[in-house]
Amino acid sequence: MTFRLVCSLTALVALLAVSLPAPVNAEKVFSRKGMVATTVAPAAHAGREILARGGNAIDAAVAMAFAAGVAHQFSSGIGGGGFILIHLDETGEQFAVDAREMAPRAGSATMYLDAEGNVDKQAKRQGGLSVAVPGLVQGLEEVHQRFGVLPWEDVVAPAIRLCRDGVPIGPHHLRILGIVKKRFGDDYPETIRTQFLPGGKLPELGSRLRQPDLEKTLRAIARKGSKALTTGPIADSIVEAARAHGGILTLEDLQKYYTEWREPVRGTYRGHDIVSMPPPSSGGVHLIQMLNALESYDLKALGHNSSEYIHQVSEVMKVAFADRAAHLGDPDFYPVPTEWLVSKAYGLEIAERVRPRAWYAKPPWRWGKPVLANVKGPGAPPPNDAGTTHISVLDVDGNAVSLTQTVNTLFGSRITVPGTGIVLNNEMDDFSASPEAVNLWGVQGNAANSIAPRKRPLSSMTPTIVLKDGEPWLISGSPMGPLIITTVLQTVVNTIDFGMDVQSAVASPRFHHQWRPDRIAVERAHPRDVIERLEAIGHQVYVSPYGFGASATIQRDPLTGIMWGSVDPRRDTAAGGP
Repeated sequence: MTFRLVCSLTALVALLAVSLPAPVNAEKVFSRKGMVATTVAPAAHAGREILARGGNAIDAAVAMAFAAGVAHQFSSGIGGGGFILIHLDETGEQFAVDAREMAPRAGSATMYLDAEGNVDKQAKRQGGLSVAVPGLVQGLEEVHQRFGVLPWEDVVAPAIRLCRDGVPIGPHHLRILGIVKKRFGDDYPETIRTQFLPGGKLPELGSRLRQPDLEKTLRAIARKGSKALTTGPIADSIVEAARAHGGILTLEDLQKYYTEWREPVRGTYRGHDIVSMPPPSSGGVHLIQMLNALESYDLKALGHNSSEYIHQVSEVMKVAFADRAAHLGDPDFYPVPTEWLVSKAYGLEIAERVRPRAWYAKPPWRWGKPVLANVKGPGAPPPNDAGTTHISVLDVDGNAVSLTQTVNTLFGSRITVPGTGIVLNNEMDDFSASPEAVNLWGVQGNAANSIAPRKRPLSSMTPTIVLKDGEPWLISGSPMGPLIITTVLQTVVNTIDFGMDVQSAVASPRFHHQWRPDRIAVERAHPRDVIERLEAIGHQVYVSPYGFGASATIQRDPLTGIMWGSVDPRRDTAAGGP
C-alpha cells in the first residue's frame, strides 16, 4: 500500500492570483491492486477504502465524488453536476454520462438583460437566478445502479463519516475560507455559518470542520437515493432557498431533471486511442481536435517547452478555442458539428494553416520570425468550471473512471440551503447571456450556448481515458475552467511524445492560449529566454502568478501492470492504492 499527499498554496480560480512556486517532482505513487488520484485529498481515502473492500472503479469513483463534495464544498458537491467517463474491462466498452446541470424551465435567452440589452452580471453569477438544476447525485446513482458491485449505502458511507468526524482544514482550504470571509459579507449567512466558527471566525489550521446538516442530507441520500433531493423536505428547502434569493427554480425542475448517456468522442494519437467527453463538454472535442493537428508535427524534435514548441502548440490551441466559441453547445438544442471537428482531415487542415512557412516564402521583414495564425471567427473562447474537482480511478480488473464535477465558481451561487448543508451551483453563468456579454472568465459566447429551458450549459470539463492496445493506459482530468482543456492536452502530449512518467508529466510547467485575449499565458517556471523568444516571434506573453489546473492522472504500465498515480503540486492533491 502506497499513499502520498502533496499540498500547495495555490489558487482555485483565476481570480485568486497567489504566488506559485516552481513545480517539483513528488515521490512516485504506485500499486498493483488499483489506484485513485484526485484533486481533493480526503476523497482519496474514500476511494482507497472502497477498493480495499472489494469495490470496483465505479464504486470507488462514486464514493470519492460524495467525499469530495464534503471536503471541498467550495469546488463541488451534491448541489452541482458533472461528467462521468467509464471504461469496462470485460466488454471493452466506454460510456459517457452527462450529469450536467440544466436551466430551469422558466429560464430564457433574455433573462439577464435589461431594456437596453445590458447583462446583469451579478444576477448571473450569484444568488438565486444563477442556480441551475443540479444533477450530480442522479448521475452517480445511475452509474452505480448499472455498474457498481457494493451496496449504495456503503459507497455513501465514507462521506457521511467525513461529515461526522470532520474535514481537516489544510492550508489551501483555509486560504479559500479567508477569501470567502472577505467577499461574501452578510448576504449569505448560512454559508458562513456552516463553514466558519461562531461569529464568522476562521477555523484554526489543522482543526476539523464538522457538517451535521450535510451529514443528515447524505444519510437521506443513502436511504432514498436521488429521490431525497427531488421530493420531500430537502427538495422543498432547495427550492425555497433559491427563490428566497430571487431564483426561479421549482420542484418540477428538480423532479424532471434527467441524465443523458452519450456516446464518447473518440480519436487516435500516435497509436493510442483517445476517449473523452462529448458535448455539452467542449473539452473532449477540442482535445482530439488539437491532437489531430499536432500529430503531423515532430514535437519531440522541437524540445519540450521550448519557445518553438510553445509557439506551435499555442497556435493550434488558438484555432480550437475559436471553434469552441462558434460551434459548441448542448447537442440536444444545437447541431454541434462534432464529427467534422474531431476528424483527421480537419486536424491536418489546422496543421497546415498554422505551420511555419519557410523563410523565403515570407516578406523580408518577417524572415526569422514565424507568422502567427490570423484566427478570426464569431464569438470567443471558454468560460466556466472555476470551482471544480477531478477524480481518476483504475481498479485491479482494468475498469477505469474519469469523473469531473463542479458547482462552477467559489461556493457556486454562494447559497447554502438552510438545514441541509447543500451548496447550490451557479452554472447559469456558463451560458451566453448575449453575444457581446462576457462571463466570469472575460469571454463571449453565441447562439450555440444561449439560455433555453432545460438546456445544459457548455463546459470545459475534460474527463479522458487513453487506451493502448485496448487497455487503459492513462486516466486524466483537471479542474479550472478553460485551463482544463489545455492541462489535459499537455498531460497527454508529455506522456506520449516526450515519454515522461506520469508525475513528471503533471508537474511540468504549463502554458495556455484561448484565442481571446490573444496572448499566451505561461506559468512562472518557464525560463526567461523562452518567454523573450516568444515575444520576439510576435506573441504577447502573460506570466501568470497562479498555477494552471491540477491534473489528477493515473498511468498503467502495460508490461508489468503497475499503476502509477500523480500528485500535482499546484493544489491539495492525492493518489494511492488499496
